[in-house]
Amino acid sequence: MQGKILSAVTAVIFTLAMTTTVFAESSKQLIYLENTDKNGITVSAVSAILIEADTGTVLFSKNEKEHRQIASTTKIMTALLTIEAGEPDKEFEVDATAIKVEGTSMGLRAGDTVTRRALCYGMLLPSGNDAANAAAVNISGSKSEFAKLMNKRAKEIGMTDTNFVTPSGLDADSQYSCAYDLAMLAREAMNNKDFAEICALSKAKVAFGNPVSERWLVNSNKLLTSYDGCIGVKTGFTDSARRTLVSCAERDGVKLIAVTLNAPNDWSDHTKMLDYGFEKVKMCDFSYDASRLVLPVIGSDMETVGVKCDSVKLPLCDEQKEKVTVKIYLPGFVYAGLSAGDKVGEICYELNGKAIATSELTVAESCVQTEQKTDIFTVIYKFIAGLLTHRLHVNGI
Repeated sequence: MQGKILSAVTAVIFTLAMTTTVFAESSKQLIYLENTDKNGITVSAVSAILIEADTGTVLFSKNEKEHRQIASTTKIMTALLTIEAGEPDKEFEVDATAIKVEGTSMGLRAGDTVTRRALCYGMLLPSGNDAANAAAVNISGSKSEFAKLMNKRAKEIGMTDTNFVTPSGLDADSQYSCAYDLAMLAREAMNNKDFAEICALSKAKVAFGNPVSERWLVNSNKLLTSYDGCIGVKTGFTDSARRTLVSCAERDGVKLIAVTLNAPNDWSDHTKMLDYGFEKVKMCDFSYDASRLVLPVIGSDMETVGVKCDSVKLPLCDEQKEKVTVKIYLPGFVYAGLSAGDKVGEICYELNGKAIATSELTVAESCVQTEQKTDIFTVIYKFIAGLLTHRLHVNGI
């Protein structure tokens, strides 16, 4: 009978833990500030958006959901999938048909040996259409099959106004995206260490060819050398899409992503938008006094154990600071045998109902296990007491 009750209690705690894990996976939708399109910024772009990358706050927007051709900014998705496909340094011969494509090129020729990593350089720096096609065929067997992979990944990211047809971004019927979705894509891609490292380079020496030899590739993104803090991402142009640009810049811990579609003065647009963002968003310290949080302990001479947590830094606008709320996730009790610093829960910081950061809750001191058997009624009592205490703290009492 005692074993059954303990199993039930454990099941409840496991459910609480699972709830914490699911909740920590914040919504991929972006968070709008009020009047994001009425802040005095004037841009040449038909569609544009500026977001803070960590929280997903939309700082400025203009026709951000309008469907448009996006040209070579498509290669953000193609390069990300190429990195995620693995085997980055395995050599292979490029498909001769795939590299026969118009537009910008990294210089691939039939018979050339290359790696997936080199193709990512070729896509993200000189915007090689040949590199994008070669990667697509190598990964999926054909461009059409790779497009299916692109759209599957787009759905996972939350890009609901996007449909990919080509890996290069050359104009195609039924191919479209929007500034909003590109911001979400760039946000996802810049969280990939390899992607971020490549797109931040103004130039790079890459080995490929027949025979393989090193050659310099130059990035078409002028902001990397003209805008302080720029760390990516991708340029684009076709006759239909006109000038498209996705940029990312970071200063003092604040990371911004800007997108413009059909923008005659895109370099100027991005400078204006990024300058505005860095004036508006600052890093703010948040700390929670966890000293009042205690957990009942089972199997120890200690009745309870204290909890502590570290502070967090969040990139926020002034009007957002007072809107941050805290939710605490802790089990009803813990078993003895924990060491100081062991994780027992977490704090979730929310903005407008969306999780923007989490911080671990750890035990403040070790709780030694005793040889004495624990009465089952004590277990139940401490479990219920712990749940009540947890509820009080969650409600901020």
